[in-house]
Amino acid sequence: MAILELRDICKDYIQGKEPVHVLKHIDLTVEQGDYLAIMGPSGSGKTTLMNLIGCLDLPTSGSYVLDGKNLQDLSDDALAEIRNKYIGFVFQSFYLLPKLTALDNVALPLLYAGVSQKERRERAAEALQAVGLEERMDFLPNQLSGGQCQRVAIARAMVGKPALLLADEPTGALDTKAGNQIMDIFRQLSNSGMTIIMITHEPSIAACANKTYHILDGELRTDAPAAPTGGAEHEA
Repeated sequence: MAILELRDICKDYIQGKEPVHVLKHIDLTVEQGDYLAIMGPSGSGKTTLMNLIGCLDLPTSGSYVLDGKNLQDLSDDALAEIRNKYIGFVFQSFYLLPKLTALDNVALPLLYAGVSQKERRERAAEALQAVGLEERMDFLPNQLSGGQCQRVAIARAMVGKPALLLADEPTGALDTKAGNQIMDIFRQLSNSGMTIIMITHEPSIAACANKTYHILDGELRTDAPAAPTGGAEHEA
């Protein structure tokens, strides 16, 4: 069953008086339980695509259906509700609140969802146990390593049992060992049936996914773009 369908998605921005075509006729279907990576260099449109998939922005044209719901023309409040209910986010920079413990950071989305305090703490504790941080629940972010902070962020993303986990450069701020630990957690989540879309520019990280797409100049494709070759044909 398709959890996500993008059809003929375009995104334009106005620069001066001229439109800049950032995304060009994107088509993408993600089935429940898929684990895919989207690769692209800086400026390729991958962050814009992530923002659209994550309901942080709306396309200029085209349709986006998430878990059977057409998101076209929804209000900001409605999009915020969709994000909280259906999407878990993992970012490169963690975005943990520095004055909250790991447990309270993980429980925060459940507070916004109106879950009782007792249930919030129980579910947050379970999520932290799932990422191997049961002994760090009462630690503040500045008492944790970068890899541990990212594991807290993953626990926060999954605590609401989202339909989709969206990760933007999840290992970008980590060393190789910590990055591999995060990829191990993603593999466990994928094996448990979670749907994951990961944005990355690192081939070794993309290789951890089951399927890789490439975005270049706003166009999404399943085959890697050809590497540029030197020579007179590229000279002005």
